[in-house]
Amino acid sequence: MSVKKALISVSDKTGLVPFARRLAAAGVEIISTGGTASLLKEAGIPVIGISDVTGFPEIMDGRVKTLHPNIHGGLLAVRDNESHLQQLKELNIDTIDLVVVNLYPFKETIAKPGVTYAEAIENIDIGGPTMLRSAAKNHQFVTVVVDAADYEKVAGEIEAAGDTTRETRRLLAAKVFGHTAAYDALIARYLNNQVGEAFPESLTVTYEKVQDLRYGENPHQRAAFYQEPLAGLTSVAGAEQLHGKELSYNNINDADAALAIVREFTEPAVVAIKHSNPCGVGIGGDVREAYQKAFEADPVSIFGGIVAANRPIDKETALLMKETFLEIILAPDFTEEALNVLTEKKNLRLLRLPDLAPVQKDAAVLRVAPVAGGALVQDYDLKQLADEEIRVATDREPTAEELAQLKFAWKVVKHVKSNAIVLAADNMTIGVGAGQMNRVGSAKIAIEQAGEKARGSVMASDAFFPMPDTVEAAAKAGITAIIQPGGSVRDQESIDACNRFGIAMVFTGVRHFKH
Repeated sequence: MSVKKALISVSDKTGLVPFARRLAAAGVEIISTGGTASLLKEAGIPVIGISDVTGFPEIMDGRVKTLHPNIHGGLLAVRDNESHLQQLKELNIDTIDLVVVNLYPFKETIAKPGVTYAEAIENIDIGGPTMLRSAAKNHQFVTVVVDAADYEKVAGEIEAAGDTTRETRRLLAAKVFGHTAAYDALIARYLNNQVGEAFPESLTVTYEKVQDLRYGENPHQRAAFYQEPLAGLTSVAGAEQLHGKELSYNNINDADAALAIVREFTEPAVVAIKHSNPCGVGIGGDVREAYQKAFEADPVSIFGGIVAANRPIDKETALLMKETFLEIILAPDFTEEALNVLTEKKNLRLLRLPDLAPVQKDAAVLRVAPVAGGALVQDYDLKQLADEEIRVATDREPTAEELAQLKFAWKVVKHVKSNAIVLAADNMTIGVGAGQMNRVGSAKIAIEQAGEKARGSVMASDAFFPMPDTVEAAAKAGITAIIQPGGSVRDQESIDACNRFGIAMVFTGVRHFKH
């Protein structure tokens, strides 16, 4: 077998002319369409027009040009099947050995601000995916290229041996079906979003590889990092790495957790993360003060942690950060002086995310969590607490300062693994209890971490108190105010306990389980 005839029709013409020139030099005849044919002719490369093959003009503004038996017969014929070859001969159809196609830019079209529904629909490719699938199905005999990154490999093999290897054709066919599946998944997602269908009967999600990772959560696990196309949320995948060694699986997971929390705040904020839970969160008048508070919240756990800030890092903050071993610092930017300080630490990863803005509701973004044999799909928990949702449940109302600290703690506790308790004072966390099997257990951990700082602090709980034991623990530690969802059939017992101890308690009506 050898490659004698190629069909080339591409929207993205990057690298096409040098590739086509190499094919022509190797004796490959080129069939082409529309703008691709014009480009190749201008470059002096011989081209056979698609209409010369089909005997039919391109019609309907190019919507129909390659959907023809003379094309698909030439692609799908099994070359060692005598019946197929006889039919080709009888119908005067030539075989096509190489297909080079990339598709209308549907993703790029729907990403444009103000794109209309009609524009999006017009950029759904029909003939391209059909040719790709025909060629990929018949990859035993036909080479199919959907990615310009493969031009060099394909041209090199044809120049060396007149054909591509079976292994190459199999790899390229797999790539094609992955590509067309992703293309159709984006179209389905767009159309579902247009009609407000968040959870269709068949949910197809697609991701684009960002990088291979050295390993997963543990060294014996393989892993890669993928990005969701057109994700509506600012993400770690969109960050620019300025310095440091390659990100690991756990780095990315923790950086994502840090980013989710720091985006809760409009004032200068810094979050320190360890194993997906916050070990310190602080807000202040500037980023330096916020970092100082986040560090003082738990100066032990921050060692080897991930830090995210919602303000650019300046030299003074960088000097403080340099004193502690950190894995990652993520921020909207770094001053030149800060970079000079931090890049002295060879392995410290610095991530810049310029569009790091406070979180906003985006109904089109879903969180997909794999489970054995399936997946759980839900909206992201982007719920923000409005003042009118806060209901004072006790005789004593919180003071203005207590209320400010309660709101701060509430923003943090929604990101702590359930059961979750957060203690806060002076615009910083002072105790975090995460992931315990009972709520009072989480409270005891947070109180023990806070120590004497617990006296006069406030408490946030991600879910209601099923009994008053957490209130009793809070009172013993000197906590003065509590924020929790409410909604237990035994709420009154906790309310009575708060009244007995002089603790102000407010209900939000919203829980924030995180598993």
